[in-house]
Amino acid sequence: MASSWRLLVQGLTSLVFLCAHADEYVRPPPSPLVLTAHGKPASHPQQVHISIVGEKNMRISWVTDDRTRPSVVEYGTSPGKYTASATGDHTTYSYFLYKSGAIHHATIGPLEPSTTYYYQCGKAGDEFTLRTPPARLPVEFVVIGDLGQTGWTASTLSHIAGGGDYDMLLLPGDLSYADTQQPLWDTFGRLVQPLASARPWMVTEGNHEIETLPVVEFAPFVAYNARWRMPHEESGSASNLYYSFDAAGGAAHVVMLGSYADFGEGSPQRAWLERDLAGVDRRRTPWLLALLHAPWYNTNQAHQGEGERMRRAMESLLYEARVDVVFSGHVHAYERFTRIYDNEADSRGPMYITIGDGGNREGLALKFIKGHKSAHLSEFREASFGHGRLRIVNETTAVWTWHRNDDQFATVRDEVWLHSLAAGEPAAAAGGRPVDEL
Repeated sequence: MASSWRLLVQGLTSLVFLCAHADEYVRPPPSPLVLTAHGKPASHPQQVHISIVGEKNMRISWVTDDRTRPSVVEYGTSPGKYTASATGDHTTYSYFLYKSGAIHHATIGPLEPSTTYYYQCGKAGDEFTLRTPPARLPVEFVVIGDLGQTGWTASTLSHIAGGGDYDMLLLPGDLSYADTQQPLWDTFGRLVQPLASARPWMVTEGNHEIETLPVVEFAPFVAYNARWRMPHEESGSASNLYYSFDAAGGAAHVVMLGSYADFGEGSPQRAWLERDLAGVDRRRTPWLLALLHAPWYNTNQAHQGEGERMRRAMESLLYEARVDVVFSGHVHAYERFTRIYDNEADSRGPMYITIGDGGNREGLALKFIKGHKSAHLSEFREASFGHGRLRIVNETTAVWTWHRNDDQFATVRDEVWLHSLAAGEPAAAAGGRPVDEL
């Protein structure tokens, strides 16, 4: 009940603000890079981030400039009192004249759900705090894409931190915008550490993670794969570029797809996706989400048609599995579509949401195409920086809100209630329920 009142008050407050201030909003220009330094000893951990591994484990990842430090995490439920430890491994990589620090990964657990743990990495430096996700609904995801490390990125992160608690962050590609400048991976890791060390960050790759160069034969995704290790092996995937995981005790299944891994007929990714979706029991898992980088539906002038080949190859699989929502990035704006299948409105298809507006250095994609063939399917679109939140309330109902970065605070600019496709067709909107329920 308290949760419902919170959402109601938040929505009404945002509506009042929008009515009063809609004419005052000015679209933000690109912002300079924010380069976060590391002023601590080489033995101290930096760039700490966490990700879930299976139902009860958490992977802790960090970097030390001292490559001899142990890959060990000590942890417990009281500050400074560590009752367990886990030892992992570390790796390094080179890129031209750049050589990374030791990139450590250690998996801790089994952990209790909805529990705060205190931990230290490598027997040195600061103590960090994390909270494990819940074992049952409700669960809340923050969703941001095309993040980068600019002043607007810092604004987005501050709005997330100050916008109410959440359980996990999902990022559909384009993390650091290092683009072969490897020290930018380090500054990005330091920038996001306050949030990424406290809640799981589950990411998939974007085009800015590829980092190949003409003539010079650097393998793609070297930095991304070394630094952001995701639970692909645990989900039966042979590649860190696509994987899946469960949340809220299996009430939600999240599929992270790779826009830049082979996805055609006979490809390993397609074969994996078929197996993964076939293993989802919608009686046990009422919510099914998917994330990828290049959007399949897009009325913005930027990146037109870049997701079309993947859509043709994989859309039917998501439709047949009754995926509820597909999140994407790549286009530096926000856009929400109705439920779609094969370019037509379809109540059994996923809702498509583009959220590539985290704060990247390239600026916003300002131009939407009025006469675009998908314009009638696009229900809300705006070129502004921001982040989204998906709160799955129960087995049948969820609410999505998009929070625009509006100077000192985040404005709720878009809100829609969703009905799980596993629950069948939604009933007609009742009194008190927003009419834009999907």
